[in-house]
Amino acid sequence: MGSVPGAFLQTLLVLSAQSWGAALAGSPYHCEEPLVSTLPSSSFSSSSELSSSHSPSFARLNRRDGAGGWTPLVSNKNQWLQIDLGERVEITAVATQGGYGSSDWVTSYILMFSDSGRNWKQYRREDSISGFLGNANADSVVQHRLWPPLEARYLRFLPVAWNPDSRIGMRVEAYGCAHRSEVIDFDGESSLLYRFIQNTRSPGTDIISLKFKTLQSDGILFHRDGRNGNCITLELVKGKLILFINSGNATQPSPPGQGGLALGSLLDDGHWHTVRLKCSGRGLNLTVDRHSRPIWAPAELCHADLDPEISFGGILAPGKPMVFPRKNFRGCLENINFNGEDVIGLAKQQGPQILVTGTVAFACAHPQTVPATFLSAQSHLALPGSPGADAASVSFQFRTWNRAGLLLSWGTRPGSGGFFLALQDGRLHVGPRASPGQAQSGARTGVGLNDGQWHSVSVTSTWGHLSVMVDDDVASTVHTTVPVGVHPGDAYHFGGCPAHGSGSDCSRSLGPLGGFQGCLRLISIDGQEVDLISVQQGAVGNFSDLLIDTCGILDRCLPNYCEHEGTCSQTWTAFHCDCSSTGYTGATCHRSLYEPSCEAYKHLGHASGFYNIDPDGSGPLKPFQAFCNMTDVLWTVLQHNGSALTRVKGASLENPHRAVFQYTASAEQLLASVDRARHCQQELELHCRRSRLQDPRDGTALSWWAGRANETHTYWGGSFPGAHQCACGLERDCLDPQYGCNCDADRDEWTSDVGVLSHREHLPVTQIVITDADRPGSEAAYKLGPLQCQGDGSFWNSASFHTEASYLHFPTFHGELSADVSFFFKTTASSGVFLENLGITDFISLELRSPAEVAFSFDVGNGPCELTVQSPTPLSDNRWHLVRAERNVKEALLQVDLLPPSTRQAPEDGHRLLQLNSQLFVEISAYFGTGSSVTYNFQEYHSPSTNASSHAASFQGETTLTQETIAFSFRTVQAPSLLLYVDSFYKEYLSVILAKNGSLQIRYKLDTHQDPDVVNLNFRNMADGKLYHVNISREDGVVFVEVNQKTWRQVSLSSGTAFRAIKSLVLGRILEPGGHVDAETARAGARGFSGCLSALQFQRVAPLKAALLPGRSGRASVRGPVARSSCGAGEDAARERTHAPAEYPGPVDEGEPIAGETRGDSAVIGGVIAVVMFFLLCLAAIAVRLYQQRNLYTPKEAPPESHGTNEAVLRRELSVQNAARGTQKEHFV
Repeated sequence: MGSVPGAFLQTLLVLSAQSWGAALAGSPYHCEEPLVSTLPSSSFSSSSELSSSHSPSFARLNRRDGAGGWTPLVSNKNQWLQIDLGERVEITAVATQGGYGSSDWVTSYILMFSDSGRNWKQYRREDSISGFLGNANADSVVQHRLWPPLEARYLRFLPVAWNPDSRIGMRVEAYGCAHRSEVIDFDGESSLLYRFIQNTRSPGTDIISLKFKTLQSDGILFHRDGRNGNCITLELVKGKLILFINSGNATQPSPPGQGGLALGSLLDDGHWHTVRLKCSGRGLNLTVDRHSRPIWAPAELCHADLDPEISFGGILAPGKPMVFPRKNFRGCLENINFNGEDVIGLAKQQGPQILVTGTVAFACAHPQTVPATFLSAQSHLALPGSPGADAASVSFQFRTWNRAGLLLSWGTRPGSGGFFLALQDGRLHVGPRASPGQAQSGARTGVGLNDGQWHSVSVTSTWGHLSVMVDDDVASTVHTTVPVGVHPGDAYHFGGCPAHGSGSDCSRSLGPLGGFQGCLRLISIDGQEVDLISVQQGAVGNFSDLLIDTCGILDRCLPNYCEHEGTCSQTWTAFHCDCSSTGYTGATCHRSLYEPSCEAYKHLGHASGFYNIDPDGSGPLKPFQAFCNMTDVLWTVLQHNGSALTRVKGASLENPHRAVFQYTASAEQLLASVDRARHCQQELELHCRRSRLQDPRDGTALSWWAGRANETHTYWGGSFPGAHQCACGLERDCLDPQYGCNCDADRDEWTSDVGVLSHREHLPVTQIVITDADRPGSEAAYKLGPLQCQGDGSFWNSASFHTEASYLHFPTFHGELSADVSFFFKTTASSGVFLENLGITDFISLELRSPAEVAFSFDVGNGPCELTVQSPTPLSDNRWHLVRAERNVKEALLQVDLLPPSTRQAPEDGHRLLQLNSQLFVEISAYFGTGSSVTYNFQEYHSPSTNASSHAASFQGETTLTQETIAFSFRTVQAPSLLLYVDSFYKEYLSVILAKNGSLQIRYKLDTHQDPDVVNLNFRNMADGKLYHVNISREDGVVFVEVNQKTWRQVSLSSGTAFRAIKSLVLGRILEPGGHVDAETARAGARGFSGCLSALQFQRVAPLKAALLPGRSGRASVRGPVARSSCGAGEDAARERTHAPAEYPGPVDEGEPIAGETRGDSAVIGGVIAVVMFFLLCLAAIAVRLYQQRNLYTPKEAPPESHGTNEAVLRRELSVQNAARGTQKEHFV
């Protein structure tokens, strides 16, 4: 997209939204000193205390002073423990205990922080918007790391739940370090201009970073001007940061709110927010708090066309005539840094590169604004009026996401009239309170007042008359009549109806209208501002279900969990996704409305026709339309814009004819569809008259075609890659046998090369280039057929599971925010596990619970959740059944066949991320005792009719290997040890041992006349009890060894390349070593192995499975103590398996996990699980689109001719010529 003079260059491509991570702050660098233990007693305060020995000063971690901790007078959710850390510090962790020697502890709490001791804010973790888990007893310490860390002076712990049999009891600690802070305070009319010193600039990259806090919703943070109207502006607009990029000859940026990249929300909350802008080349990356977005900018904006100066707090352009109608910033900036330069430090020193206009201060003021949060529709605040006044007035500010809710009611005495002020459909509705059964009357004003912004309301009342003004806009003022009975001295009721007195009358008169949920501040009654701290202390008015001194509003649409461009809207408690026109459905627009292939439509019984295809299901690619030809052999047909027969004349190497084909699907959609198909093809016709495909002198290509990645190919229809021929060349029947194509015969009459291109990895054809059509009498013609594909590799691949111990394993299931699984199965078993994946506490599981019940269980940190679907008929009927399961941050869903789905709503304020760390399905592990041995023979010595285990591949006859792959995991403290030994009938061998010093050695002896080759990995002692993962691969004489996917070694063998007549594989002690084994292998083989072996595979053989699972193969034998174990589950195996899915009744067989106990290896359902196990996981559901040309052809690119008349003429000419020459096999119909 080119620059547009005078216009805003908006975001070209948003690639991702990622967490704060290490990109901004890095690690805390040992910032973990205790901050609380050394504080004086005066630094502790609380809402109340049970007694002087339970005061907050006794709330230090691990201390036994007083009664052993803080306990409030009453245990309820209005209590808090506050700590003044003395100055603003960086806090990286918090820890809690219960009261010493008591049964008082807190099981969950909310952490609040503040700079001034006012206007508190809740610390929210990325994986959950709820609070922190506390203690389960009085003595243990529970610590939570804070990432990202927070900077604050004051901390508050608000107990949410506690030991139900006792009281609240807390001892606490915070960890962190000092925080460096350079601040500057702007008053809304001032600004600072920073001019660069040339040697401070980093070539090619500019980085601006700072923190800001403000209570104003609008204002310029910084502006960088340039030549020719170029500029970059970062501005706060309605509480969001907007990055404006102006390109071209504009005299000023576009008006606020138009264009630009928006990031962040509710940033006018009076708390610190972090900003970082990095410009490198043409890429810009904006980070606000935990969220980042990269954008693509014009090349000239980073350096060449931008002035070496930046204006902070406003737009300061000395000597320039431009006028910028933008608001200056009012608030504080901290630690402004440009390419490593401390800008505020320079300003303090009054450096020559700094120009300040207006008044600034190098300290940050703390406005004492005290908000109140109405947590629920029942939240209520009652404040007294001023008796004896002739008139009454009330004013306040509010912010909310709810479209409706009662804000204020007045005159609630029994028998009085009164009025109400409420939000309805985002507008203010004011009028007299109606009697039960009467319709409400009054007036309305304002629009869109539920946008999360602060809005001011002013209400004035005299006898019988009421007026309301919104946002200080006189034009918004409305008037209404108030019935007699409203007295100036009556109490004002904010929020829901009062709980006592006339509350029931209030509820009946308001009907379905509930109480206000949101924040209020700056409440003023009859010209006097209300002190909400006095209300909190009980000195004025009364309240219920309120949080005072904090605004708890949360933008639930940031980040936007609505996938596939779904529109996010929200209320105070939840967000909602509008999926209309997206092609997707579900709570987060995750599930596609369309099938992934024509094969799937045919399976549902559809006939031939055009269908919307979504090849990656719930993935980022959009659906596209294709024709499904539902014949015996199903074809998916994708047309392009050049299907007509096209004639070419006058083309040369200097002026080639280039046809570019544009399909009905995008490049990414085509790629997904082709990769999914089992076979694809395109027919390509070439007709030539004195037009060659390659130069006969040196073989230079004169015509070629381009594939899916615009790569060039010179093989043609009916041939194969690299052949540089046509079909006739392969069949040896070209017109001239010395050429590989008919066209290369260079004849005066028409010749043809027609065939099908079927190498799937090169399709579809994207270009055809012809250069030899400029000689006298030279002419060419071509026609490219549609892309045709058949089969669905994801739909009809299947796996058979013959025993309960059969398995498949996949990498960890990454579905942190949303994930779906679907598959077909058929079985005769009554129960079994389809799939299972575990984390430290989280898990996900799908199983056949009983013959007629499928269960979907998971835990994302809110406790186990289970969905079940009951079938009216058995599912173990050996027929195919479809299972679909989905889990996202809004809901979970399970559906079986066409039965009604089972759904479960997720808690709005609970944990959201599914965090798993093991493989999907679990391999078998075994513990080897001293002297034990497992031998696997590659030849079976029993009747051929014996039904061998399906878990091991059979080596028939004398097996010689020129390559092999080996994978296993182990854990031991014994050295030397033999991990694996493979012997042959020719006394060749391979051994994998731990040497005496614990180093890993792979010893190959493939020539009996030479000493073995040794691959030695001596980077550490591996006999240290830790789990190691080893991969070994050999191809001919090159061996590659990898440990834990990070340490590797590659060597070349000198003893040979062929491993002849392999005989057996031994794990543990070698029972019959023989004299041909080297001393180190013999020493290790004599001691054997003691410890854990897991997930061992040699080629396709799984020796542990063959030896230890029921129905053991006759190839395997076991000597000594060898037993199945979960020892290979990882370092955190004990922690990983501490949870259990919801219990269910059923028989417990030997070797199977008991419900409620630790679950080890996954049991997989007997029978057959088929296909469509596509785990289409979407983290950020962001479509990445390749740049597409607006014009299909450049001036040198000829569009394919589409005139039917021209094609008919050429067809007749070719047909006549072909009829006259009967030797040519290509014919036209």
